[in-house]
Amino acid sequence: MAARSFDDVQVGDELPAELFRVTRGDLVNYAGVVGDANPIHFHEEIAAAGGFETVIAHGMLTMGYASTFVTSWLGDGAGLLEFEVRFVSPVLVPANRPAELEFSGKVKSLDPQARRGVIQIAATSAGKKVFGKSLATVQFS
Repeated sequence: MAARSFDDVQVGDELPAELFRVTRGDLVNYAGVVGDANPIHFHEEIAAAGGFETVIAHGMLTMGYASTFVTSWLGDGAGLLEFEVRFVSPVLVPANRPAELEFSGKVKSLDPQARRGVIQIAATSAGKKVFGKSLATVQFS
């Protein structure tokens, strides 16, 4: 896909929703790559002792899925300039099935001189809001 043109975007435009599935295997792989061996991401009892119903996805992994959501729509992986997220709920990853993580977004503002925009991102999992605030500043072609 070609990079999205600034001329084709308006404030209020909605990004098509996208669903990602997160498995326990994904958590183990991510932990190995980034060196985050916190057991709340793979050990049921420790996650429960931390107040979680089950193991939880890494926050940075969740942000990674969100950045993929935005850059796929943008058509340019290098077009994500700034990314700000405030988490309000974790992504719970059950043992017997993948967690579903759904993203949607809306163009919040545009800067015609810089050909940039701010995208407001929403994330939900198991019917709960994951992000309290999430904004991505992007560069359009």
